[in-house]
Amino acid sequence: MTRSALVGARILAGSVFVEGHALIIDGARIASVTPEKDIPSSCERIALGGGDLLPGFIDAQVNGGGGVLFNDTPTVEGIRSIGAAHRRFGTTGFLPTLISGDLAVMERAIEAVAQAIAQKVPGVLGLHLEGPFLNPARAGIHDRAHLRKIAGADLDRLARLSGGRTVVTLAPECVPPEAIRKLTAKGAIVCAGHSAATYDETRKALGEGLRGFTHLFNAMTPFTSREPGMVGAALADDQSFCGLIADMHHVHPASIAVAMRAKPADRFFLVTDAMPTVGWTQSTFMLGNTAVTAKDGRLTGPDGTLAGAHLDMARAVRNMIAEVGIGPARAVMMASATPAAFLGLSETRGRIAPGLAADLVHVNRASGDGMDVLATWIGGVRG
Repeated sequence: MTRSALVGARILAGSVFVEGHALIIDGARIASVTPEKDIPSSCERIALGGGDLLPGFIDAQVNGGGGVLFNDTPTVEGIRSIGAAHRRFGTTGFLPTLISGDLAVMERAIEAVAQAIAQKVPGVLGLHLEGPFLNPARAGIHDRAHLRKIAGADLDRLARLSGGRTVVTLAPECVPPEAIRKLTAKGAIVCAGHSAATYDETRKALGEGLRGFTHLFNAMTPFTSREPGMVGAALADDQSFCGLIADMHHVHPASIAVAMRAKPADRFFLVTDAMPTVGWTQSTFMLGNTAVTAKDGRLTGPDGTLAGAHLDMARAVRNMIAEVGIGPARAVMMASATPAAFLGLSETRGRIAPGLAADLVHVNRASGDGMDVLATWIGGVRG
């Protein structure tokens, strides 16, 4: 296969931007980042005409997009449509996310993701099961009728996906301690969310193998003077990962900035928590029996409860730069290298480096007022 040399854009190579270089693709992988004067004559030159070339964005929490809600359409075609909608905004890897539902829907979702991976649907990296083992007191928009205790058979069911990553969000105080340990041993990535756990309960869960926190600050016990809560436990632990919904509705930018001073920056990653309105022309959809409406970039149910997000990854990166004050390279890494590390995929994707997947996004400029996506590549294939 002919090697391709992408030229004419600034490249985020690792954690720094370089100019005057070409990114050389060999099939599905990155071959090198090479000075333009040293491009081999055998390479096909592809002129990008300026802008920034970044590692493709990885989104570990995607409920829907393009008019499709994964809960309603747990099929390969549903996954394909969601991926295509988010690819327009720079997402080259994602986990379709199932909001708490009944057992039959969960089974269909697991099978659909397995088939999508087998069929090499672009961008599918695994599955995120957000519930149903959550605390009703912190249910948020999740239907309390679907929330339940974990059973022995669930442990095998939750971790049976092969060929991809499985993230399970649960409330640690609502499951026996051995559940986290057993799920982790089976290969699942366990996160805490929609939880009323205390600081001590959360610390215990971290000792059992809890790897991260789903949408930090939201639907969990807050940090207070006498009870640090789940937020305090998350920020005090240097090894665990924290997902952030940077739509500026779920979390105040000052709260994000303070959190990132309390814990290593490479332990925070961006998620969209996106719903069907992303990449879609309509502003209202049904989540079960609840009408959800997008207004001024905010998704809510009839009572004002936040219901996921009307957010794409390019906008999340832009918000981190413009509203939180994070540098462009760090903001992009929060959408690429860090989620790859969270998912245990750092050896294959998430950065522009030799040998890694040629999953790329070309934007007009990685900045607080740029981030218009011009092109993407998944496995070296432009789309």
